[in-house]
Amino acid sequence: MRSHIRIENARVHNLKGVTLDIPRDQLVVFTGVSGSGKSSLVFDTIHTEAQRQLIETFSSFARRRLPKLSRPEVDAIHNLSTSIVIDQKRMGRTLRSTVGTATEVYTYLRMLFSRCGSEPLSLASYHFSFNHPEGMCADCKGLGKRIVVDTDRLLDKRLSLRAGAITHPEYKVGGWAWRELTAIDLFYVDKPVGEFTAEELARLLFAESIPIVKPHGAGTYSKTWEGVAHRLERTYVNKAEDELPEEKRNVYQKYFTYGDCTACNGLRLNPRALAVRVAGCGIGEAVQWELHELDAWLASLTDPVAVPLVRKMRSILSHLIEIGVSYLSLHRSVSTLSGGESQRVKMARQLDCDLMGLLYVLDEPSIGLHARDTDRLIAMLRRLRDQGNSVLVVEHDASVIAAADHIVEIGPGAGRNGGHVRFNGPCKEFLASDSRTARLMAGGQDDAARKRRAWTQAWPIRNARAHNLQGVDVDIPQNVLVCVTGVAGSGKSSLIHDVFVGQHPEAVVVDQSAIGRSSRSNPATFLGVFDEIRRIFARGTGREAALFSFNSAGACPTCKGAGYVAVEMNFLDDVQMECADCHGRRYTDEVLDLLWEGRNIHQVLSMTAREALDLFPHKKVRAALELLCDVGLDYLELGQPLSTLSGGECQRLKLADELGKSGNLYVLDEPTTGLHFADIARLMSILERLVDHGNSVVVIEHNLEVIAQADWIVDLGPDGGSQGGRLMACGTPETVAQNESSYTARYLRTLLGNEPNHSRA
Repeated sequence: MRSHIRIENARVHNLKGVTLDIPRDQLVVFTGVSGSGKSSLVFDTIHTEAQRQLIETFSSFARRRLPKLSRPEVDAIHNLSTSIVIDQKRMGRTLRSTVGTATEVYTYLRMLFSRCGSEPLSLASYHFSFNHPEGMCADCKGLGKRIVVDTDRLLDKRLSLRAGAITHPEYKVGGWAWRELTAIDLFYVDKPVGEFTAEELARLLFAESIPIVKPHGAGTYSKTWEGVAHRLERTYVNKAEDELPEEKRNVYQKYFTYGDCTACNGLRLNPRALAVRVAGCGIGEAVQWELHELDAWLASLTDPVAVPLVRKMRSILSHLIEIGVSYLSLHRSVSTLSGGESQRVKMARQLDCDLMGLLYVLDEPSIGLHARDTDRLIAMLRRLRDQGNSVLVVEHDASVIAAADHIVEIGPGAGRNGGHVRFNGPCKEFLASDSRTARLMAGGQDDAARKRRAWTQAWPIRNARAHNLQGVDVDIPQNVLVCVTGVAGSGKSSLIHDVFVGQHPEAVVVDQSAIGRSSRSNPATFLGVFDEIRRIFARGTGREAALFSFNSAGACPTCKGAGYVAVEMNFLDDVQMECADCHGRRYTDEVLDLLWEGRNIHQVLSMTAREALDLFPHKKVRAALELLCDVGLDYLELGQPLSTLSGGECQRLKLADELGKSGNLYVLDEPTTGLHFADIARLMSILERLVDHGNSVVVIEHNLEVIAQADWIVDLGPDGGSQGGRLMACGTPETVAQNESSYTARYLRTLLGNEPNHSRA
């Protein structure tokens, strides 16, 4: 059947010989509990095979220069199309990539200013490019930022250079840079740096070019010395905070700070480009406007030369505004976008694509969206489908699931207990079925009705003005469950993270920051118990603990303890091939021969948290394992790389880590991210338990099921960016639901079952 994608006997990760037909040219949603195998089927099987078959179409000349991609563990997949993933990975990590360049709106804006600008001289489009020498600011080279070394962190002034006064790891004692520094005779290397004169310190840190010529053996050593801070700034001048290799990332963030360029005030361009005006506006002003403001300005332009450029820009902007990111600006660096924002920008860009017959694969596109914006998302997904494409979506949101043409549910459980197709059919049949997800969708409203806890004390917030907040006055109740709601960009994070947490540094915060999904990190290392497990093996075998680390002495020398060899594909995702020597076990044979309680270290790391709980009597290890079980991750293997975890699993792993800390105030930022209805129920039981034990819990959340179960709601809005930042409503869910001006109230009324007849559509 060419009308379907046919998958035969898929066995990737935890999939149990999955065979199914997926209709083409439809909106198909894949659902199931977190860790059930949805991503394994959609991304690691369907998309990976589509990528492999695409490469097979390349010429033999091109294929000879690429590694042969491994076929997923599947017997066959028929009727595939070219696959495009719209995921939550960042669109780019260089400071030179902005929302404007990523969406190409800035390209057309440059053309507009070059053709319609006030400059009497003829300027080309590249004169308005911050990536071109003719357009960029001469001081910051078009970055808009100056990277500055924190010299207080860089130098330990109590020490001499020989003793390691430069704390940056590249200058560690005994290293190559340290040996060069102590041998070039430019400094008194045994003198404490704190005793250096201003001239000596400037030479050490900021010298630009000092020629060094020294005899070396039978020849001459010749080099140009560059100050330590100057060299580091030059080396990393184009990089965002997370662009360095993972092993250097923390070092980078520790020693460097960003500040706006004082020459261009962060606008990236030189004075000539910034002086050009179109309809009284400069390009520096236009890129700083929110997207809806830019769209309104473009609509006012009537110059016949500008009309075709304006039409193209407004087409792209309309998609961005519709998907709920109208509060962004073209100036915004893509490295600062959240995963959800990055995904929505990618999706809006695809809507402007005229190709058809494509296979779009999306990973939980509703993350970070208010219910109002979810409705807009659904409309965009349907538009992609209506353009003649197949749209496959991994999703937990009830609205998106209900809007699908076809549903595939994977389960019944997670990890080893998942990997089976529980339902495969039209959405209407799914909603009427006995599927676990369908049952939870149908019964969700009953859980919302419960008695609200009363409160007598609160933390006051007065005249809050962080970012877009417009003098917000609100009380945050104590000893209850508080939900802070509002559309994306309305000021929720500004109110809680920038204001409230700033006033209460003792709070235990579970935010949206990534947990570092490295292939070298696993649940045991993340929760801090792998060191204890290695010490247990060391005591039991009489060997040193370092031998049981795949990052140290016991690592397989071929793959250096990774278990695989990575092959860079340049224009495609990197490919990982299992190490031929250790067969993915990470350790040398010598280490694998060492046993404790009849198991080697690889076998222990292959155990699930529940299995390991029965093995370890040790208090510290058991405490961490019990936390994993409490948050529903009892099926995770201790050594499973974090890079293989789903978004929901990462969120719960971080929650388990934070809940291990003692505190009386907990702040959680969208804890339901990536969670299935069943997982949300488990999460809510944890939060309820925290409150019942006398703690205060504040949750930033879009999920209506969680909002409806709160004791108190603080709703911000009415919209995002400059149109938000105001207190719309506060009170119990029943009270807030009656507010006529709140978007949250509109959807909450429906969930609580008290939608008045006069409510707005």
